[in-house]
Amino acid sequence: MKKYLLYSLLSFSFWSVSAQKNDIAPQDLNGMRAIGSPANPKVPMSWDRYHDYAQITQFCKDLVKAYPNLVKMESIGKSYEKRDIWVLTISDFKTGKIEHKPGFYIDGGIHANELQGVEVSMYTAWYLAESFQSVTFINTLLKEKVFYIAVTISPDSRENFIHTPNNANTSRSGMRAFDNDGDGLVNEDKLDDLDGDGTIVMMRRKSKTGRWKVDPKYPSRMYQVRGDEKGEYEMLGYEGIDNDNDGLVNEDNTGTYDPNRDWAWNWQPNYVQNGALFYPGTLPETRAVKDFIVNHPNIAGAQSYHNYGGMFLRGPGAAEDDPLFTRQDIEVYDNIGKLGEKMIPGYNYFVLHKDLYTVYGGEIDFLCLTRGIFTFSNELMTSYKLFNQKNTGSRWDNDEFNEFDKYLLFGDGYVEWKTFNHPQFGEIEIGGAKKNYIRNHPGFMLQEDAHRNMAFTLYHAYQTPKLEIVEVKTEKLSGDLVAVTATIMNTRIIPTHSTHDVKNKIERPNYISLKGSTVVAGMTVQNEDLQLFTEQKYRPEQIEVPNIVGMGSVKVRWIVKGNPSNATIEVSSAKGGLIAEKVSEKLSK
Repeated sequence: MKKYLLYSLLSFSFWSVSAQKNDIAPQDLNGMRAIGSPANPKVPMSWDRYHDYAQITQFCKDLVKAYPNLVKMESIGKSYEKRDIWVLTISDFKTGKIEHKPGFYIDGGIHANELQGVEVSMYTAWYLAESFQSVTFINTLLKEKVFYIAVTISPDSRENFIHTPNNANTSRSGMRAFDNDGDGLVNEDKLDDLDGDGTIVMMRRKSKTGRWKVDPKYPSRMYQVRGDEKGEYEMLGYEGIDNDNDGLVNEDNTGTYDPNRDWAWNWQPNYVQNGALFYPGTLPETRAVKDFIVNHPNIAGAQSYHNYGGMFLRGPGAAEDDPLFTRQDIEVYDNIGKLGEKMIPGYNYFVLHKDLYTVYGGEIDFLCLTRGIFTFSNELMTSYKLFNQKNTGSRWDNDEFNEFDKYLLFGDGYVEWKTFNHPQFGEIEIGGAKKNYIRNHPGFMLQEDAHRNMAFTLYHAYQTPKLEIVEVKTEKLSGDLVAVTATIMNTRIIPTHSTHDVKNKIERPNYISLKGSTVVAGMTVQNEDLQLFTEQKYRPEQIEVPNIVGMGSVKVRWIVKGNPSNATIEVSSAKGGLIAEKVSEKLSK
């Protein structure tokens, strides 16, 4: 494993070297450019803020206009409220057909209140396009690979979160209305912005029997008393009114389902998996993404961005699927995930069901177990980033966010408590964290974490299969027969097929063909020294190879009539791309 990781690091470092001086734009050569950032981008962007749907759409259009040979934009479907779901396809379109390149899929914002996932997706697209001419690693990456970036896959509820009053946890889903309390009405008891400030905070009321007190160090913070300590307040929940007089507050809010429980692997109904709907693919947004993934079999790696917690998550979502992740595939995940822990201090590489919680019908399992795609889901933002140290309590049971707000945000993270005359509760006080605080990054921290997470994702994409014909030999046999032997190597750590893929025949095998010669026999070579071969009698000119493992090779042999020097060896792999080379050219090297 150590040798495996060392090779990956060395190869990654080699391609990270900057372009030659004469290839760099003039503005990159002066001392004003900060290393790692585009010097004079064609699409100027501020990455210390969040963007709404109109701005996201304009950004996509601007990037296409600025880089037509690198970026294409398409709508893969409509959301529930009929917004386009945009996907940016990014590659060097001059270096072969994109369907013949290994693909990498990225999305953000399936949970719409997790704003920064969309920003990291956008930043990745922007950085790839803006850095193509000046950074050799990016240049090479876009020649070899193609990126499919679905910048926001829950656009409706993102608009709702940004432009209407919400708290940090709403709206997590889409905008489809449901009768959550069974009274025959929908959305009749939503959150109420009592003071009209655009954010939903907490309600508290003084009470002799309350179990909450004000933190004397940070007046914005309430803490729960323990033992025989007496409290001063009772907490009444988020701002709201019992609008339908059923004795409940905020019980029929918009979007209470979970689009990340709507995927077709180990899907379970709502009474097992809270947030699931009627069947996998109930939602138009998840159906659109699913169809796109299925129609792009070249996708070999994938990344989904969420928040919160600072994690690189791999599947499975449920313990019963652990046996489907073999040692060989886990070694690939370990290589990428453990490097990620170095790349982003404070983030941890975890297994979803083991280290976080069980998820049935999640996107991560759909990608890796129905499509054989090596997938990570990153939980962005962690309290570690506040003071670059690990806290010992949960995010709700420590004062780090309050301390950070005091010394670095100067009080901008919280609404100060103020009195309000509530129609049902009487005199109360409202205050607490603003909707964009705690889960979402403060502006000045956003670009750094976007870049670090992008770098992790680009390393993952770099390790998708890269096939090379490393050796071709010919041998004269009896009569006019000639043996042609070719060795094909995968020079990256991700195999062309996961073990689960091979076992279940999810994707077609790799085809290694000899074209332009009369083939009388074709075979795979198990051991050339011991003359161990397995003949493929059907279509011997096109040898089927189930998998080419990471940093591994396969050897094939054809028996042909006549001189094969003008023949061409072609390797076609759904996830590994298409390469071809003439026998004569390979022999002359």
